Amino acid sequence: MTKIKIQLLTLSFILISLSGLAQELPNIIIIYADDLGYGDLSCYNGESAYKTPRLDKMAREGVMFTDAHSPSTICSPSRYGLLSGQQIYRSTGRGGPAFEGPGGPSYLKPGTLTIAQMLQKKGYRTGVFGKWHVGLSWFDKNNKRLGGGYDNALLIDYEKSTPLIDGPNARGFDESFITPNCPTTDPLYVYIENGMVPVPASVRHKRDNLPNPGGKWRWDNDEGWMSPGYNFMEADLLFYDKTRNFITEHRKKSPDTPFFAILSTQIAHAPVLPAAEFNGLTEAGPRGDFVRELDVIVGRVLDLVDDLGIDDNTLIMFSSDNGAEIVHVNWMREDHDHDPSGGWRGMKRDAWEGGHRVPFIARWPGKFPKGLVSSQMTNITDIFATLASVVGYELSDEDATDSFDMLPAMLGVQDNHKSIRPHLLTQSFRGEFQIRQGNWKYLDHEGSGGNGYKKGFMKKYALPETAVGAAGQLYNLTEDPGETTNLYYANEAKRIELQQLLNHLKISGRSAPKNRQPIGITKVKELGSKTKK
Repeated sequence: MTKIKIQLLTLSFILISLSGLAQELPNIIIIYADDLGYGDLSCYNGESAYKTPRLDKMAREGVMFTDAHSPSTICSPSRYGLLSGQQIYRSTGRGGPAFEGPGGPSYLKPGTLTIAQMLQKKGYRTGVFGKWHVGLSWFDKNNKRLGGGYDNALLIDYEKSTPLIDGPNARGFDESFITPNCPTTDPLYVYIENGMVPVPASVRHKRDNLPNPGGKWRWDNDEGWMSPGYNFMEADLLFYDKTRNFITEHRKKSPDTPFFAILSTQIAHAPVLPAAEFNGLTEAGPRGDFVRELDVIVGRVLDLVDDLGIDDNTLIMFSSDNGAEIVHVNWMREDHDHDPSGGWRGMKRDAWEGGHRVPFIARWPGKFPKGLVSSQMTNITDIFATLASVVGYELSDEDATDSFDMLPAMLGVQDNHKSIRPHLLTQSFRGEFQIRQGNWKYLDHEGSGGNGYKKGFMKKYALPETAVGAAGQLYNLTEDPGETTNLYYANEAKRIELQQLLNHLKISGRSAPKNRQPIGITKVKELGSKTKK
């Protein structure tokens, strides 16, 4: 046999082996909702004013976490946490506002490993569809980087700005179709496809041009510059269509290669704009209809993977970037006796539980047990290390520094009474810190960390201060889940312990352990087969 033939046979064997390896790895889909509170799904809220049947079924077929948290109490920092496995202060040194106008540069700095880049290294084809909102760089005709502000949108030179230097395709995504900010809230209102802007913004959007399905529910639609033909009412249906096309085309072209897709919805962010087919679908007003639209979209994703015959080899995760918007919480309570915060104190922007305790469901048929309700304390940053564990990627100590591997909890092999996380960090609207250790929670600031409770409708939700003059707050969530009694002075030892731990985690540059070892797909299959017995 000639040397060339031997080399060709060797190459063929390697390719066949790699193809077989790729087939072993699961497809992965993350559905990331917006401003969806802990009590906004009927599987989490037995007193919900409407039903979410597809998400309820997803929970029955998978794992439902009851102590899951968004990294931040607002959009942009939480999305950074999902994509990087890190708290926003790793990027900014403190907090980070939600971007408006052109905004940027990206919170995802060059050299920061993203979840998409990690999966690309394992052979995945990756895509993101919907709201991006972690910052983008736009330039004027003089090649000067533009800051935020709506007027700056008119100064964008699209030829100089695209392909975007810090868009999704520069951060690990093979395909993308996104909006720079909140799709129906914050200009710039343009679609960005694979780093390019097919139709630049040239039309002034007026709020009165929006259909108004529910009077006040159109609140928080900002006027600004948009692309001609930009569709406010069907944003999430469009994002689903793009996700479906990505998955179906990939399956046609590369059925032996796994895919990773993020569907990043607008629902249930303000303004409340359910597509026409969902108007009146519930008896809980426009926002109830809006959440039902989200539920239907999740159902369509589940049906899609089933129709394609890949259900058993597709891991799907669902969560939200923070708690529900303040006016939404107020109106849903008043008008429909529905509590989007699910009984927890606080709302979007607040450091209390209602601001960052969110739904989190993970489903992988045949691997994750059905109907498991996990009380494991977890952060959405943990998705990064969990997926790395699934695919057998060994994270360096510089990667995903606030991400813990939750795979044992999802496989049902972790005792609920033994916490994977020794502690958990979150950050509120102003970037201030909160730390959990078991049932103890310390807030390193006064007040809510976000919303004001001294005027307007918020006054009725204010609680009396039980530790006057305290510089922070300490609560025992077992005895006081409503965070009503501040033990800042009453338990000085625990407060000092948590203050010292928080300072250590901030200075050390990480909260996750070093030398994380992935479980890997072979062990996942072995453990998954045991949970089915």
